[in-house]
Amino acid sequence: MFQLSLVDHIRLTFGSVVSAYEGHADAAARLARFSWYSKLGILLIVGLSGGASVGAALRGGFFTIAAPSLGALAFAACAAYLAVDPEKRVYAHRAAAAKLWLICEGFRTLLAEIHDQLIDVPGIAQRRDALLKTVAELFEQAPPADRATYNIARTALGARGGGYSDQQLDEFLPPSLRRTSEARS
Repeated sequence: MFQLSLVDHIRLTFGSVVSAYEGHADAAARLARFSWYSKLGILLIVGLSGGASVGAALRGGFFTIAAPSLGALAFAACAAYLAVDPEKRVYAHRAAAAKLWLICEGFRTLLAEIHDQLIDVPGIAQRRDALLKTVAELFEQAPPADRATYNIARTALGARGGGYSDQQLDEFLPPSLRRTSEARS
């Protein structure tokens, strides 16, 4: 028969929250890079358009066709950037990651208090339930899972095989709370 202790459940939940934290942090980082590179690309196109406009005024010829074409391309790039508006998603993922990190700290504190025997079983269950409620409330308000975010999370989780081993989870815990024998020595 399969048995799961209360501490095991807390460790597994802690691993899930850490995974969600890393997913949101990674999504924020990738979206921020996309935003930065998009802005640089738009700036480059606007610069080329300005240069072509100066060339059209001074020399004419090829520049008279290139200037309005690059101007139209710059306008289309700005419009596409504004339509996608990655900044809101970046800030939403950053906020979710920050809140998840605080929840991770709550789980670490709970595991430390369990380890030091500072809390009784009903208190453990009550604190675990409160942390789970906080996680559920956060996920209700978390950024939507669009295709780009889903692909970022899938890539992040795929590197770990979809979860954490005890050794990987122990990396997020202080040495006294680690479960694996290698971590304690």
